[in-house]
Amino acid sequence: MTSGRLEAFSDAVIAIIITIMVLELQPPHGVDLDALRPLLPVFLSYVLSFIFLGIYWNNHHHMLHLTSRINGKILWANLHLLFWLSLVPFVTGWLGENHLAPVPVACYGAVLLMCGIAYTLLERSIIAEQGAGSQLAAAVGQDLKGWISAGLYALSIPLAFVGTWISLGIFVLVAVMWFVPDPRIEARVRAAHRGD
Repeated sequence: MTSGRLEAFSDAVIAIIITIMVLELQPPHGVDLDALRPLLPVFLSYVLSFIFLGIYWNNHHHMLHLTSRINGKILWANLHLLFWLSLVPFVTGWLGENHLAPVPVACYGAVLLMCGIAYTLLERSIIAEQGAGSQLAAAVGQDLKGWISAGLYALSIPLAFVGTWISLGIFVLVAVMWFVPDPRIEARVRAAHRGD
């Protein structure tokens, strides 16, 4: 299997996940702006999750452009990532419907943590197949940003019971950290396309 086929499958799954999330948004029952106020937590949780899914989609795309060979381990690691991403609509809906209660916030953090772990396992599976001297291995390095993100997600889970806004701040901080794709990977992708 080529990385292009794996990428196309993953793109389709992520598109379906986003579609499921947007279908969960219900219109207000009133006709004035006050009718939107109760839906604000639902909408904000949707926006945050949409951003996270976009970040995963973007980084997954760049990672696979630095991947020349796919094996069974990579396929399963990719499915593992897609499994955890597929739970994002569930925890997003739970988070928004319950106005940021501690247990849904903690579960949201747990799913994000597992998504991050699954992404790292996929990255490591690709590097193991491509070799330590591969472009992806050189671009990722020690993956400090990935380790920091995982630590912050892990911290957000117990902190949800101290103050949900602390955990939400952590989620936003991690999203900001990843919003712009890693320039090391972007440079390698551009170089690979030029044939450098």
